[in-house]
Amino acid sequence: MQETSIIISGFGGQGTLFAGQVLAYAALENNLEVTWIPSYGPEMRGGTAHCTVIISSEPIGSPLVRRPDVAIVMNLPSLDKYEPLVQSHGVLVANASLINRGLERDDLKHIYIPANEIAEEIGMSRLANMVMVGGMLYLKPILSLKAVQASLERHIPDRHRKTLPMNFEAMERGYAFTQEALVQTAS
Repeated sequence: MQETSIIISGFGGQGTLFAGQVLAYAALENNLEVTWIPSYGPEMRGGTAHCTVIISSEPIGSPLVRRPDVAIVMNLPSLDKYEPLVQSHGVLVANASLINRGLERDDLKHIYIPANEIAEEIGMSRLANMVMVGGMLYLKPILSLKAVQASLERHIPDRHRKTLPMNFEAMERGYAFTQEALVQTAS
């Protein structure tokens, strides 16, 4: 596996840092090299929060990412900031619930997922982050959906353990939404 850099960005409170942690733990548990760098500060009060995750089968030279391979953008300010930075032929997963414009680039593999609506259908609006992770795993299968779910089960805080089935469903729905959307586009 080659090195893959991922930026996950959204409003503070959307679970961007947690989504990055879940991917980082899953990578570690699958014997891959990983870095996870969260962004703290005023973002935690409703501004844009983000984290960077790098996953590789080889040692990682630098944890800094200027041009990510993948961007998961949960809101419009995140799309505005990271769309220009994603590497050509990279992956962009956008939250259609909070983004009201299309991409300006045509060299990215991308999907718009109505993550907030899917999370609300499941019964917990805070699961939009896991819907987006599921979609990303379909477009860029650096880890299997089952591996990420198994890792989440081992690392979810006890106070949130009762939400585990909904977290699993959120990932599965994001994965399936992306798969179905791409099949429809191809036909």
